Amino acid sequence: MPWKECSVMEERLRFVARLLEGEAMTDICREFGLSRKTGYKIFDRYKEHGLEALTDRSRRPVRSANQLPPQIEGLIVFLKRDKPHWGARKIRELLVRRLDGDLRVPAKSTILRLGVEIERIKPGHPQQNGRHERMHLTLKKEATRPPGMNRLQQQARFDDFMSEFNTERPHEALGMKCPAEIYSASPRPYNGLPELTYPMHNRDLLVTTCGRICMHRKRVNISTVLAGQRLGIKEVDEGIWLVSFMHYDLGYIDLEQKTLQPIDNPFGPRLSPMSQGRTIVIWCRKRDSNPRPPHYE
Repeated sequence: MPWKECSVMEERLRFVARLLEGEAMTDICREFGLSRKTGYKIFDRYKEHGLEALTDRSRRPVRSANQLPPQIEGLIVFLKRDKPHWGARKIRELLVRRLDGDLRVPAKSTILRLGVEIERIKPGHPQQNGRHERMHLTLKKEATRPPGMNRLQQQARFDDFMSEFNTERPHEALGMKCPAEIYSASPRPYNGLPELTYPMHNRDLLVTTCGRICMHRKRVNISTVLAGQRLGIKEVDEGIWLVSFMHYDLGYIDLEQKTLQPIDNPFGPRLSPMSQGRTIVIWCRKRDSNPRPPHYE
């Protein structure tokens, strides 16, 4: 009798089907020769994305550890254009001086705790963010083409555009009114960060400044983004713990391996309400007294 060939996709289908029938994760993982961490990863992908998630995925890294943020890359390009005869060391020193004390922004975890939720448009549908993209197009046309001769001239053009955009320019989306006519400050007072509680979890743990939590005398790396935040943990299987931040499930900890297996895209996807016909007032804000140079395309 010839051997029956089986694809990886078929094996994953069989694996998920047996879980859906109620069999224990530990027993099935043992039979398939998988760790429970991998088993939960396969099952979570299926629950989130359906059968398509069981196909092989690209092994290309999602991000590069040494890749600079787009804003920094744009500033480097701007400085090099402004100082074409300067070498890398001089450009780097100038960059450090420009950014000194100018990177104090709230941590991502703090922004989430303040109630700012992550919203996304559908992939490949830029029209769902049309108002924002249209404002950028208007800004480029009226304030950067041609650009100012220096930073002071360019900032003056931005200031003029801001004043006209907010107080003079009629907006069709606002019934031909200006943003200044209908804008009002939020009446909601700031009362500090809300306390984090996890009543559905076994316990909560504090993330250290180096991005770790300590469980049963074992250190597990989470993320420095969550340093100082309290996470909820819940045991879902022997030695397997679900880790949550607020109402977001981040992944599973395998105490035996002392590793965190992240859940794919734990903060989404949540589509932007802009595609549902809501009216959004785009208000141009004045930059600080030492603005960053714009990035020209």
